[in-house]
Amino acid sequence: MRPKRRSRPASATLAGSLAALLAVGAVLGGATAATARESADRGSAPGTDRAWRLVDRSPDLVRPLALTVDGSLGARRAAQEIRLAQQLYTFWNTGEQRYLDAAVDRDFRDNTLPAGRPQGPTGPAVASRAFRAAVPDLRCELADLLVTGDRLTARLVFRGHFTGVFQGRAGRGQAVEFAAIDIQHVGARRITEDWHIEDNTTLLAQLGAAAG
Repeated sequence: MRPKRRSRPASATLAGSLAALLAVGAVLGGATAATARESADRGSAPGTDRAWRLVDRSPDLVRPLALTVDGSLGARRAAQEIRLAQQLYTFWNTGEQRYLDAAVDRDFRDNTLPAGRPQGPTGPAVASRAFRAAVPDLRCELADLLVTGDRLTARLVFRGHFTGVFQGRAGRGQAVEFAAIDIQHVGARRITEDWHIEDNTTLLAQLGAAAG
């Protein structure tokens, strides 16, 4: 059964999602999980850590800064799910369609679809183009990744500069930084559906637009 949508303020929902993310991480941080944390300064992590060895080191893919893996998952399945997350968030980091195509199923469904965004795998592509029209240098940091069964939970930080156009308003180079929480459901080969929330209140304030 899919979670029911609730009408709650974005900031409150984001805070609740982050609290849930941290709670899950605390549970998984025990004997049933392997955890790795990469130094943001050095770009390195303990080479002996089981979780970190599952990360795809391809230079074009983003890597999680912190990673928690359900210990009940086999290494092959865990590595597959981590790589799908890396591909998906490399898409958000670069805007390149090929990473989205590799990560999501053709029957992908967005369960928290914003108004005006098309359903299916076209939706993220449309959203990315809209973001980049306002923030051309948009980057996505995969700050936390939790791999639990057939679910991926990610805490993301988006950064860039408002040098494009949003709602007819031209940017002046203002710094943009906002957070998001994603839950991705992984099928046999690719991501099949998701739930997500972005801190739109912060984003719109940085873009100089009023929240609707």
